Amino acid sequence: MTDNTLRSVTIERTRTGHFTATNPRGGTISFGTSSDPDGGADFTPVELLLAAIGGCTAADVDVATARHAEPTGFTVSVTGNKISDESGNRMTDLVVTFSVAFPDGDLGDRARTILPRAVKTSHDRLCTVSRTVEIGTPVTATIADA
Repeated sequence: MTDNTLRSVTIERTRTGHFTATNPRGGTISFGTSSDPDGGADFTPVELLLAAIGGCTAADVDVATARHAEPTGFTVSVTGNKISDESGNRMTDLVVTFSVAFPDGDLGDRARTILPRAVKTSHDRLCTVSRTVEIGTPVTATIADA
């Protein structure tokens, strides 16, 4: 693969059950385990997966519809069931639900008309995250020299 296709993050442990992911541009997000004894409001890795699926498709839909009208409300809900079976731990029944409102008038009507196609196009072709999950891609885990 070429440098323009490579995406990466680095994960650092900050304390037991707490981590910070950093991207090459310096952006960070903290996350942790759901069994964190301190409670905490960090996202779990599964919640980050759900956020990535929803965020990816939300961005696609926003680009397609906002060029016609600025939404008056835009919420995306992502749900799924975490199960454990003979295949191990995994998520099933992933559902992305859009609740989007546009102002009255011709531009809002145009954005409302485009919304279903934008959601479908994101799901079927554009959203890298959900496309990767649906199609499936092998994940390799290795250990580097410390």
